[in-house]
Amino acid sequence: MRRRRPGRTTGGAQAWYAQGGGLTDAERDARERVRLDAVTRFEAGATDRAVATALRVSERSVERWRQQWREGGAAGVASEGSPGLPRLSDKQIALLERELERGPLAHGWVDQRWTLARVKNLIGRLFHVSYTVEGTWRLLMRHGWSWQQPTHRAIERDDDAVELWKKGGLAAGKSIAAACAGWIVFEDEAGQSKTPPRARTWGRIEQTPVVRVRGRGSGRVPMAGMPCYKPGERSRLISSFREYNGRKDQPKGFGRRDFRDLLVRARIQLGGPIMLVWDNVRIHLTAPLREFIAANADWLTVFQLPTSAPDLNPQEGVGSLVKRDIGNLAAADLSQITRAVKRELKMVQYRPRVIDGCLTGTGTGTGTGTGLILDR
Repeated sequence: MRRRRPGRTTGGAQAWYAQGGGLTDAERDARERVRLDAVTRFEAGATDRAVATALRVSERSVERWRQQWREGGAAGVASEGSPGLPRLSDKQIALLERELERGPLAHGWVDQRWTLARVKNLIGRLFHVSYTVEGTWRLLMRHGWSWQQPTHRAIERDDDAVELWKKGGLAAGKSIAAACAGWIVFEDEAGQSKTPPRARTWGRIEQTPVVRVRGRGSGRVPMAGMPCYKPGERSRLISSFREYNGRKDQPKGFGRRDFRDLLVRARIQLGGPIMLVWDNVRIHLTAPLREFIAANADWLTVFQLPTSAPDLNPQEGVGSLVKRDIGNLAAADLSQITRAVKRELKMVQYRPRVIDGCLTGTGTGTGTGTGLILDR
């Protein structure tokens, strides 16, 4: 259904235009000339049908113009123009947008959700101007705002530290990797339970599709992945996964020995020094891993990501791709999930452009046709 947008008043009838505003000044002048031409034809005795055909407008519009002409002459047919000047100036709109970008918390609300009622309230506080809820919606739409689902970001995240890491820590890693002809390797862990991630699917309007999954049974598939990048070389993905069925003798995830073995395997496969970039989870900071890193400083250098900054790690993108492609999978048992994870990881490994795209998504590198160039 077409949504209505505010336009200009024309003889008591409201005209509606598409999002982005109504007629331009030139278009209004052209419309006004059509009305004046209609008045000339009325005075000459032309019928409504003849006027509508000649001016290429509807007969209903001509009938309304004729009625206005009879009641007020040529002046009655003239357009009344815009319904009025904007209630907020451009300067006030700019201020309103800055305050909206600060978020609801900055204005006293306990959650971070802008509603039309809250925006209406904020306009009243800032400018002492009263808007209706519908008028607030039109105002926001006209200036490029829409109703959206936000993404989550940890409160502990320090955006200044993220920018500093890009300019300092990552830049240092790139310089070291370039100097010793090494690889920049990102590492992260994830897991998939028997309940598959929800993926979009087609369905009937107003009937939410239902995907039946098994609600019983425990277990998950822990995954660890390492996207590897080097200018002039094909990007690679080194990964590992296992099944956890809930038994007492099974590890729930990856331990320090697993990370050690994974790094050794990466060095063998890559055949060169490694600049490892990973986050600050507790297991990465344990004494045995620190001792292993110190003992292998000739080929292994480690850089820590800022706190709560998963968007800087391309392995997050790889994990999202894997989970997206197994969405809505009604697995009969955990082994089916394991096979699906293995298949999807293998598909990513054979697509270096996809691995490049995961780094490009972090804003720290750009893909090329033959490898990856890390921004310096």
